[in-house]
Amino acid sequence: MPAPKSRQSFEDLYRQLEETVTRLEHGGLNLDDSLSAYEEAVGLAQRCQQLLDRAELRITKLRETVAGAETESDEEGEMEASEEVLDEA
Repeated sequence: MPAPKSRQSFEDLYRQLEETVTRLEHGGLNLDDSLSAYEEAVGLAQRCQQLLDRAELRITKLRETVAGAETESDEEGEMEASEEVLDEA
């Protein structure tokens, strides 16, 4: 039995998508079965895209967090350098 849709991994969904597309490509399905398989493939492709979009958003947020931390670190370094110059004067 397949895992619930909300719990399926990208890899599982993609594998199902590949299998469905293969069934369509091989032909031999009647019209109703072809339409059902096509609908299934579209749904799987949409779910895969949603998971990819979420992953991309997570990566973007991580990059922003790292860039923000680097900026803060750079600003602290600049402040310390400025303080050293003032102390020397």
